[in-house]
Amino acid sequence: MHHANHFYGHAHILAEYCGLDREHPPRINGYLQHGWNVVDGLGAGTPYVPGRPIFVWSEQTRRRAWSMGRRQATVVGAPFLYLLTMRPEPVNSEPREGTIFYPFHGWEGQHIAGDHQRQVEEIMETEQGPVTFCLYWHEYRNDKVRADYERYGRVICHGYRGFQWRDTDIDFLDNQLAELRKHKRVASNRLSSAVFHGVAAGCEPAVYGDPMHLDQEDLPTADRVRRSWPELHGKHVDLPAARASALYELGAGYLASPSELRAMLGWTGYYTADPAESEDERTEVSA
Repeated sequence: MHHANHFYGHAHILAEYCGLDREHPPRINGYLQHGWNVVDGLGAGTPYVPGRPIFVWSEQTRRRAWSMGRRQATVVGAPFLYLLTMRPEPVNSEPREGTIFYPFHGWEGQHIAGDHQRQVEEIMETEQGPVTFCLYWHEYRNDKVRADYERYGRVICHGYRGFQWRDTDIDFLDNQLAELRKHKRVASNRLSSAVFHGVAAGCEPAVYGDPMHLDQEDLPTADRVRRSWPELHGKHVDLPAARASALYELGAGYLASPSELRAMLGWTGYYTADPAESEDERTEVSA
């Protein structure tokens, strides 16, 4: 199993949904898309063994994968949507307030370049109410970057994504969901998984500010995102259009039942925690 299948606890969430061991998920028979992207669903530079299954979030991603020669792509929906079916919002939850902002981030292989100070100033000029800044672990560990945000609001990190099957925070998306449900708005300076997750969790989205750039980034691809998803860009967007687009990118309507997902991921031979589970008792996430 490719180690990226464990990123953000995705394999663990799917295992729980299937009634299997969340702490030790079985090996996935293929590659699971671990983040939203505008190509075939695989991460940049992912070594792909021809003919192996790819499990992607949306039909649009499946079509792009097909056009790139990845003929074994299957739409399963984003793991975050499966998490939502298992974590319904509490009936008596506290009223939402303020904004959670996700600054665009780098990773081990690529560092980000941009003016964080100017970014946070624009955020404070735009947002009403308290702002929570959620930094990716890579920037959260950078004292200078973190200090740029700490002067203006609460600064958090959902956890470590994981790498080579080590140190994965399997509660990463649970932590994210809990934070999103505290806020009215979710915003970023780049369209990303976090924005889509926020929409699915009931937040109003916004994408604005300096998009910043990664070392050796393919700039035409980055620019294409803004052209292709205008309904999700801006400080204030058309909410019905933005929600429909976000849920489509996450694969709403394509979620499999536990037994179907076990079959697709190669997990049919594993013991389920609830053999008598009803395949009809699952929550649909609709546009």
